[in-house]
Amino acid sequence: MPQLAFSRRAALAGLGAAGLSAALAGCGVPPAFVPEEGRVGPDRSDRDRSVAFSNWPLYIDTDEEDEERRPTLEAFSERTGIEVRYTEEINDNDEFFGKVGPALMNRQETGHDLVVVSDWMAARFVHLGWAQKMDRSAQPNVAGHLDPQLRSPAFDEGRLHTVPWQSGITGIAYNRRALGREIRSVRDLWHPDLAGRVTLFSGLDESFALLMQGNGVDVTRWTESDFHQVCDHVESLVRKKHIRRFTGNDYTSDLGKGDVLACQAYSGDAIQLQADNPDIEFVVPEEGGELWAESLLVPNLARHKANAEALIDHYYDPEVAAQLAASVHYVCPVPAAREVLAGSDDKETAELAENPLLFPDGALRRRLAVARDISSAERRSLARRWNAIVGL
Repeated sequence: MPQLAFSRRAALAGLGAAGLSAALAGCGVPPAFVPEEGRVGPDRSDRDRSVAFSNWPLYIDTDEEDEERRPTLEAFSERTGIEVRYTEEINDNDEFFGKVGPALMNRQETGHDLVVVSDWMAARFVHLGWAQKMDRSAQPNVAGHLDPQLRSPAFDEGRLHTVPWQSGITGIAYNRRALGREIRSVRDLWHPDLAGRVTLFSGLDESFALLMQGNGVDVTRWTESDFHQVCDHVESLVRKKHIRRFTGNDYTSDLGKGDVLACQAYSGDAIQLQADNPDIEFVVPEEGGELWAESLLVPNLARHKANAEALIDHYYDPEVAAQLAASVHYVCPVPAAREVLAGSDDKETAELAENPLLFPDGALRRRLAVARDISSAERRSLARRWNAIVGL
């Protein structure tokens, strides 16, 4: 995920939607949940041809000669006449949740028409009724090109309220030359020759699924018992000083410098790591890897809902999706973009079509799973235990 060096240790981390709702209800604040009929406000799209789009830093294509220009956004504006007010203001999921939560809870506008958050955070928005249902009849590209494996996550069946922006895989990165052997399994991380040279993600939502998969758990329907089994094991590894530390996206620096030899990692980072050091390998463990997404959603009372839906559909045009994928190097949620890249006259661009970290093949897909999200009822106790282990 982009810019994960920003800490996820915000004040709301671990509190979760249920904890926030309960705390505010105790102060006499109305319940946080907003029913479907209370989410839609007057849409000004026809008379105000603009849309406010908030994203993570470095998560969109830019012009090679002018990084302030974003070609795919410019193409949308030229085609539709809709001005995009694009901001890179989402540096942390919980921080953003805390920023817009009070307005959404009080049935007020946020000033955002379209935002990108990680799917585990999108689940909070959906469960709280803070994301509007989209008009798929106005989004033929989404209906026709969305990756089938991402079409119906547990938190948003049928993808009625969210649409993936980019996707990715959580797996293992390691220095093949320095380690002197291959890593094929999560269990390989616990080998004695890696003592003190392994890092895991500090974020609960980023870390737990891969570790459960290492225990043979079906993460689409994991239980609290599965979670505590992982925690027991990680606690023992911490006591033995086998785990060097818990990280955000700064794991890339540790691996690059040789301070660690193996770590939990994201597929999108692996392409850059390998460009800088060909000895770095990225592997989806034989037990499986987690397929995740960061998704677009339209917050309640957004002023330009129809314009936001049009912008979303723009990015599901295979030509546009290919251009974005070639720039950001994450798993593309539009499989049809692969053929676009393959037909490029530029050799390096065409080679991207064969990269399984952008377009997983059938064999790899069979080893990927979209984890069941942590429910609001579970989050408080699970986060308390995990945060105690990692020192948050």
